[in-house]
Amino acid sequence: MQADAITSAVQVSLPPTLSRGAILLFACASGLSVANVYYAQPLLDALARDFSIPHAAIGTVVGATQVGCALALVLLVPLGDLLDRRRLMLAQALMLSAVLAFVGLAWSPAMLLLAMLLTGALGTAMTQGLIAYAASAASENERGRVVGAAQGGVFLGLLLARVLAGGISDIGGWRSVYLCAAAAMLVLALLLGSRLPRLAPVPHRMHYVRLIGSTFLLLRQDRVLQVRGMLALLMFAAFNIFWSAIVLPLSAAPYSFSHTAIGAFGLVGAAGALAAARAGRWADQGFEQITTFGALVLLLAAWIPLFMLDMSLWALVIGIVLLDLGGQAIHVTNQSMIFRSHADGHSRLVAAYMLFYAAGSGLGALATTAVYAAAGWQGVCLLGAGVSGLALAFWAASLRLVVPGQAISAPRSSKTG
Repeated sequence: MQADAITSAVQVSLPPTLSRGAILLFACASGLSVANVYYAQPLLDALARDFSIPHAAIGTVVGATQVGCALALVLLVPLGDLLDRRRLMLAQALMLSAVLAFVGLAWSPAMLLLAMLLTGALGTAMTQGLIAYAASAASENERGRVVGAAQGGVFLGLLLARVLAGGISDIGGWRSVYLCAAAAMLVLALLLGSRLPRLAPVPHRMHYVRLIGSTFLLLRQDRVLQVRGMLALLMFAAFNIFWSAIVLPLSAAPYSFSHTAIGAFGLVGAAGALAAARAGRWADQGFEQITTFGALVLLLAAWIPLFMLDMSLWALVIGIVLLDLGGQAIHVTNQSMIFRSHADGHSRLVAAYMLFYAAGSGLGALATTAVYAAAGWQGVCLLGAGVSGLALAFWAASLRLVVPGQAISAPRSSKTG
């Protein structure tokens, strides 16, 4: 353990291999890529009107996007471990630009759904591929910081996508949102082609089917991925319990807020999410378990002010900041740890890890509707607190099982969860 601590201290003192400009490019590119997946959410009313889709069925637009996301995690994201990542990102950016233009020019519901599926697939493939690219380009001593920056870009992209889509749509209609996005991806493709750091060639090539199979093999064999994936599942379930339900009390009396005003509450979480990027630095220094503990405590504590929504909107703001700070810190720490466990499988690792995210998000959203109908907002908060508490208990149990007797402040080790 003493040798590990010395190694960790030496690594932290090494100079960085990525410039600030390169890190900023990864963050901006990740945010711009993920935003394409979420532009449709505030535009559903306009889409329903233009394509004569019943409001009860317009959710299929978002559903098609999510199907594309799931397909990308299994079929596209692992390609980063098989092909040249720089060329892969450039090709995906160009294809995504074409698909976004296809959305903006769609003239039938079938075309719209197909284009949305492809948007979800390519947007997700680019986002997660860029994070894996950043992890591979970074040195061991700065990987957590670089991944944290890229993940911060993803979160800002999620927040700003809805705001930008609403603003551009008010000026030029919903089609202008996707035509502008297509142009933005063309500009991004030029930047990626000229500014992305070059990596060493893939040391060995395998058949595509074997590549996909090895992704699921990682799920079965990698203890760090299993533990951190379960933490991600529970954390994202807690996230979606909140965000799937908050529109219900805020749109009802006594608040009766508009959807735009409700969406603005998401922006207050940006401060917490950006602060969570520092979790990557702490993981680089070997304090991932302490960071995880603190983040899980924040995730659980967030439900106390959220429970008091009826008393004060300030309580809601505080709860959102705590929820985003804790959740994003866990997410950044998780990714830093799983990338450390395999030097040549970052794309497959992020694909496998994000499958837990997809499962947690879906389960959280499904559970919320039934609980709110039966027990109202207080019931939702109790459910969220229960899931957050389960995440804390699972982490504590997994720590005892994986490294018996080791303190949570121990330096980093590739064997710990």
